[in-house]
Amino acid sequence: MLVVDDSRLQRRILIASLRKWGFRVSEAESGAAAMRICRATPPDLVLSDWMMPGMTGLEFCREFRAMKRDTYGYFILLTSKSEKDEIAHGLDAGADDFLTKPVNAGELRARIAAGERILRMERELTRQKRLVESTLAELRTLYDSLDSDLLEAKKLQQSLVAERHRDFGAAEVSLLLRSSGHVGGDLVGMYPINKSRIGLYGIDVSGHGVSSALMTARLAGYLSASNPAQNLALSGDAEGGFTPRPPSETMEMLNHLILSEMETEHYFTMLLADVDLASGRVAICQAGHPSPAVQRADGGTEVIGAGGLPVGLIPGAAYDEFETCLRPGDRILISSDGVVECAGRDDALLGDAGLMRILDDLRQTSGMACLESLVWKLAEFAGTDSFADDVSAALLEFKPFPPIG
Repeated sequence: MLVVDDSRLQRRILIASLRKWGFRVSEAESGAAAMRICRATPPDLVLSDWMMPGMTGLEFCREFRAMKRDTYGYFILLTSKSEKDEIAHGLDAGADDFLTKPVNAGELRARIAAGERILRMERELTRQKRLVESTLAELRTLYDSLDSDLLEAKKLQQSLVAERHRDFGAAEVSLLLRSSGHVGGDLVGMYPINKSRIGLYGIDVSGHGVSSALMTARLAGYLSASNPAQNLALSGDAEGGFTPRPPSETMEMLNHLILSEMETEHYFTMLLADVDLASGRVAICQAGHPSPAVQRADGGTEVIGAGGLPVGLIPGAAYDEFETCLRPGDRILISSDGVVECAGRDDALLGDAGLMRILDDLRQTSGMACLESLVWKLAEFAGTDSFADDVSAALLEFKPFPPIG
C-alpha cells in the first residue's frame, strides 16, 4: 500500500492505522515521488491526498492509470471536496473511491476492505483468464496436431482409390471420392477379374469422421484390386485364376463378417456390379445404396434398382440381384446419397430426377471430366461447394462404335 500526502503529520496518522491493521506501507510526499515508487514496485492500493503542490492527486491518479501493469491498482482520493462535480472529475481521472478529510479510522478501514474485495475478485479473474488462455493454447496445439493427423488420414483414405481412371479396352472406368470433412465414410473402387470381367462398387458407411473412414479402409481390404486372393468377391478356379462370385453372395458374406467379426455400430450401403466387357451384361446387387443411373448412347437416362437392405444391420439378410445390358456408347453411374440427397438453395433435394437432368447436360462429357463437372453442377445447385455429405461416384462407360469410313 502507498500513502501519498504532502503533510508529514497526515502520513504518520494514516500509516500508524494501516500498520496496526497489518498492511505493509510505503509513503511519498508528492505525486512525482509517488510515481517513482509506483514504477519500481506497483502498489495494490493507493491513498492519495487531492490537494498537493506540484502534481495534484488528480494528476497523479491519471499518470497512475496510464502506467502499464499486469494487475489492477485500487486508488482512493483523500479530499475535503464534497461537490458532485469535483467527485465526477475524480472518477474521470480513474479514482475508485473517496474519503473526506479529516479521515475517520472506521470509514477508512471499511473503504480499504471494499478495495481489497475488488482486488481479490480482479486477481481471481486474472488467474482464471490466464488459465483459460493456457487451456486454449493447449487446445490449439492439440487441434493443430489433430488437424495435421487428419490431413494425413485424408491422404491415406484418398490413396484407397489409387487409380481414378482405367481403360479396359471395351470400356473405361472413372472414380470420384470427395469427403465433406477431412475424412469420410464413402468408398468407390474397381478390380479386374479376368480379360473380359471387372468388378465395380460404391460404398457409404453410416456416420462421418474417423470411425467411418476406418471402416472404409477395412472394406477396401475385403475388395482388394491388388491382391485378388483377399478379395471376397472373387474365388479361385482350377487354372489358378479367379472367377467372380455372384454379387448377392458377396454381399451376404460381407453382412456376416460385419455382424460376427467387427464390434461396431456402423453399417453401410453398397452397390456391387459384375461387368462382362464382352457382352455388356452387368449383374448388380444393391444393398440400400442409391439406385444407379444408366444413360444410353442416344442420351436417354433411366434409374434402375429397387434398394435392398443395408449391410451390417440384420443377421442372415438376403440380397437380390438384377441385370442391365450396356451397349457401345452407353454408361452407368453409381453414386452415393451425397449426390441425390444434395440440398439446393430452397432445401429441396436433387433426387433422381435432378441427377438425370445433370447427366443429360453432360451427355457429351465423359471420363473424369464428367465426374468433375458433376461436382460443379452439384455446387451450382447447392449454392456452395462445401457439401453436407460425402460425394462419391463410379462411372462405367462403354466406348461407342468407331465411325464408319
